[in-house]
Amino acid sequence: MPRRGVNRGGRISVALGAAWLLLAGGCSLPPLAGWRPAPGPAGGRYVEVGVASWYGPGFHGNRTSNGEVYDSSDMTAAHQTLPHGTRLAVTNLDNGKSVEVRVNDRGPFAKGRIIDLSHAAAREIGMVGPGTAQVRLESIDEVDGPPGVVAYAVQAGAFRDGARALALRSDLAGRLANVYMSELRTGTARYYRVRVGPFDRRNDAFVLARELSRGGLPAMIVEETRR
Repeated sequence: MPRRGVNRGGRISVALGAAWLLLAGGCSLPPLAGWRPAPGPAGGRYVEVGVASWYGPGFHGNRTSNGEVYDSSDMTAAHQTLPHGTRLAVTNLDNGKSVEVRVNDRGPFAKGRIIDLSHAAAREIGMVGPGTAQVRLESIDEVDGPPGVVAYAVQAGAFRDGARALALRSDLAGRLANVYMSELRTGTARYYRVRVGPFDRRNDAFVLARELSRGGLPAMIVEETRR
């Protein structure tokens, strides 16, 4: 079966036929409705619409991905791809309330969500009770791209069950090169992330993420330092 490799330059080296999208058992997964790769900053204002959630109380006092201590009373947020320090205006589309936050963490890891807000920020836009809300994100300043990022990877899934992560890694490794797992500990939770990469160019990661999504996986593009 043809494999797709990622060479040192991070470029896709071999075109992959549609057959690899068939998982064990011979059944093809249906497309993931509404999926799109996490949009990357390419200069100018960044705008994104989707579902927001907020950090639970168990995260207060933990380290964020940029090394800060998470304070639930600060106006901060986690985003999958925007550079740390990015300031965003977050508008709750259900009630029109807005709040300004600063990105200092990575996430959310729940399928279908685009941002995690601190408790204080969630309270400002009236979404603490519901837990989630449809929001619009807009960068306060122009976003030129994530400084210091040297590579991209495609995350095919994130699981609290390590066995499920291992099963997905094994399945993808039969079709793709450079499949690996990374572990993330957030508070008392532990996530096992299955990724493919690295890629030098975001567009190459986008191509693979799009194909994985067509196979039914919640693929997204993530920033990495080269391993």
